[in-house]
Amino acid sequence: MIELIIDQRRKDLGGFEVGRVLPYAPRRMVGPFIFFDHMGPAAFEPGFGREVDVRPHPHIGLSTLSYLFDGEMTHRDSVGSEIAIRPGEVNWMTAGSGITHSERFETLRRDGGKMDGIQTWLALPTDKEEVDPAFSHHAGDTELPFYSANGLSARLVAGEAFGAKASVPVFSPLFYVHWEMAAGTKAGLPAEYPERAAYVARGRVDIAGQDVHAGQMAVFAPGETITFTAIEPSTVMLLGGEPVGQRFIEWNFVSSSKDRIEQAKADWREGRMKLPDLDHDEFIPLPGDPTPPANPMS
Repeated sequence: MIELIIDQRRKDLGGFEVGRVLPYAPRRMVGPFIFFDHMGPAAFEPGFGREVDVRPHPHIGLSTLSYLFDGEMTHRDSVGSEIAIRPGEVNWMTAGSGITHSERFETLRRDGGKMDGIQTWLALPTDKEEVDPAFSHHAGDTELPFYSANGLSARLVAGEAFGAKASVPVFSPLFYVHWEMAAGTKAGLPAEYPERAAYVARGRVDIAGQDVHAGQMAVFAPGETITFTAIEPSTVMLLGGEPVGQRFIEWNFVSSSKDRIEQAKADWREGRMKLPDLDHDEFIPLPGDPTPPANPMS
C-alpha cells in the first residue's frame, strides 16, 4: 500500500527549473536515496546563457547518479573525468572522502533542444563514507539490462531487481528502474526490498488503487507487491533498497557525522579541495559566506 505521496517542489536553479522530491521532511530517504531532483523538462533555444551551467562544487559521503530522458550534459570532475551523458546512460560519481565536479550544457547551448532527466544522490554505508572518489559511465545498450513486452519497456539503471543486475558499482543493496508504460499496461513491483518508492516523471498511473500523476512520488509500505496500471502513456522510476541509517545533509555534503560536514565546509571555504583539471576557472562558493574564498586547488 501507499504510505505517502510526495509532490515535487519546483526550484529555479538559475535559468533552469528542477522538481525536488527528496529530501522531504516526513520522509527524508528511501533506502539509500537521499536526494531526488527531476531536471526539467525544459526546452532551450540555441545560445542560451551560461547561468544554466552548474559550476564546480564539492561533495562528500555519497554517490551521485545522473540519468537523462532527453538532452545532453557534460560532466567534469577532480579525478580527471570528462564525458557527455545522453539519454538512457548513467553517470555514476562516488564522492567518498571528497570530489568536485561541474555539469555543462555545451551541446544544448550550441544546438538548442530539450533537457529532461533525474539526478539522485545515494548515501554511502557508514563504513564506505570515506572511500576514494571515483567516476564511471555506463552505456544503456550494453551495461544496463533492458526488457520490453506487452506495452512495458524496462531498463535497470542501477542495483538488482526482477532477476537482473546492472553494472553500476553500487555500495549497498538497492534498485533503480526506468519503466515506459503504454496506456493500459499493467505491471507489478515485488516486495524484494524493505523500502520502495515510485516517481511518475510523465503521464498518470494507477498505483495500488490511487491515481498518481507526473511530479509525484509514491512511497510504499513494506511486504506487499504493488500493482501499477498506466492511465495514459507514462514514464515511471522505481527506487529503493536497504536503509543505511541516519544521515545529515547540508548543501552538497552528506554524512553520518555533523562534525565531518563541518570539516568539509571548512575544506571548501579554505580552498583545500581540488577543482576539476578541465574546469577550474570558476566555482560555487559555500552558501552564506560573505565573500568568496581564494580559488580552491586546481
